[in-house]
Amino acid sequence: MKCIRKIIGENLKLLRYKSGKSQEKFYEEYKLSSKYYACIERGEINMTIDFLEKLAKTLHVDISEFFNRDETRFVDKKRIDEKEKEECLN
Repeated sequence: MKCIRKIIGENLKLLRYKSGKSQEKFYEEYKLSSKYYACIERGEINMTIDFLEKLAKTLHVDISEFFNRDETRFVDKKRIDEKEKEECLN
């Protein structure tokens, strides 16, 4: 079973993608360090509930969305990664 930080990171990436924001736009808009944000999406950072609440408000979702363990939500993960790569090159 994945650790909760990894699940939160994957859910954050999916929710950010669904919001239509690239990683760069997201961390610039919300004044996050690019390295810190990348670590969050990889599940390497242990965040506070207050910080998760801020991210949830930013994405206009309920904080519970970060804890969803439904792996089927990530079927399109490869497409997400490819789309972000394209955005970086354009």
